Amino acid sequence: MSDINSKNPYLNGLYAPIKDEVSADDLPVTGEIPRDLHGAYFRNGPNPAAPPRGMHHWFDGDGMLHGIWFENGKARYRNRYVQTQDLSANGASPLGGIFEPSRDAPDRKVSYRDTANTDVVFHNGKLLALWYISGQPVAVDAQTLETIRTETFSGKLPRNISAHSKVDPETGELVFFDYALYEPKMWTGTVSAAGELTHFQEIQLPGPRLPHDMGMTENYVVLHDLPVVFSDSAIRNRMWQIHVADQPTRFGVAPRKGGDPKWFDFPTCYIYHVINCWEEGDEVVMAACKMVENGFQPDSKYGPYAAMADVLALRAQPFMWRMNMKTGAGREEQIDDALSEFPVVNNAFAGRKTRYSYHVIFDDCIEQRFSGILKYDLETGASERHDFSGGVFGSEPAFAPRLNSVSEDDGYLITFTHDLNGQSEAHVIDARNMKAEPVARIKLPQRAPLGFHGVWAQGV
Repeated sequence: MSDINSKNPYLNGLYAPIKDEVSADDLPVTGEIPRDLHGAYFRNGPNPAAPPRGMHHWFDGDGMLHGIWFENGKARYRNRYVQTQDLSANGASPLGGIFEPSRDAPDRKVSYRDTANTDVVFHNGKLLALWYISGQPVAVDAQTLETIRTETFSGKLPRNISAHSKVDPETGELVFFDYALYEPKMWTGTVSAAGELTHFQEIQLPGPRLPHDMGMTENYVVLHDLPVVFSDSAIRNRMWQIHVADQPTRFGVAPRKGGDPKWFDFPTCYIYHVINCWEEGDEVVMAACKMVENGFQPDSKYGPYAAMADVLALRAQPFMWRMNMKTGAGREEQIDDALSEFPVVNNAFAGRKTRYSYHVIFDDCIEQRFSGILKYDLETGASERHDFSGGVFGSEPAFAPRLNSVSEDDGYLITFTHDLNGQSEAHVIDARNMKAEPVARIKLPQRAPLGFHGVWAQGV
């Protein structure tokens, strides 16, 4: 590792990359894996396949998927690199990382190396690995984690797909968004359950933006026009130097089948992650985590990475926004003042009204470490928490419904955990008994570095 990266917190310790792709069956278990747990938990994250040669942002690491499959009280594990065109091990990409000047790749409509390391969704029987700056989706086999192809949906995808695109549990459709870093535009579209592009439209914005998520209901998409303003000197080559302008946050509610969005103005804020969206009468409701100041000061021990570490210390509070499609009125409501992020719901209710959401709790550390999980009752604001043991940190969980579940929270939370001694486990937590110890702890055959987003695939 170069001297400059010896101070990079996201290349060391809990975040240090691993080298091996392994497969292991019949993993050792403490406790008992429930027999009514059948499916797989997948988690994406950055894992450089080649040592970085210069300044390295955590978001630059090559995508690596980790998966654990449950069936008949047993578990198996695999991890594999996402075989993108820009995989650093092949050294062929013309594009650089976030700390390098952006470069043009007109045929691919990206400005930085696309690592497909951010999100993973389950659609049309396959996994799709997605990148946060909006890149080319990569289809991955949900049984083996082997890359199938860069997904273009039979050559019909006009541009890219961003992380945090959604899958409708009722129709099986993939509802996605896309944006351009340096143009005042975003796009939204739909891919059918069979993998056919059925809708794509362009949305004009007042200026270039950097949205991170979107909302989806049965009939609408909720697009984010957040007041992040780009400038060549501060943004183009240093993407962590964002500036929140003195202008409103806008949410555009557009029909999923096409049509102009109806825009709603709210007080200036930034949002990374949506909890869920749904419709109530004339209102479209969006619950999300609203960013607040993290309270940290850049730490000199990180050298040139101090500013990156500060910005990655995400802190947010849960809010709800109500947008009346008839009157045009909007209302913002705070759910709680506790800090939490990386929210997930039971995806069988995605786009429909949910009562429960599950958020990670950040350790009191500038590095992005999750010390527990908070379960929210979105109707009352009440919460319960599950704390990991001291020195143990988790990943974004996924909700896994029990076989023949009878209610929204009838199931388990699955997460990977990592301790300071280099041991990783998968924890199975009863979602109705958050304070209890995990019902099962499964030892993984190797360390799984801390990463980004995960998904549950029922019955895989």
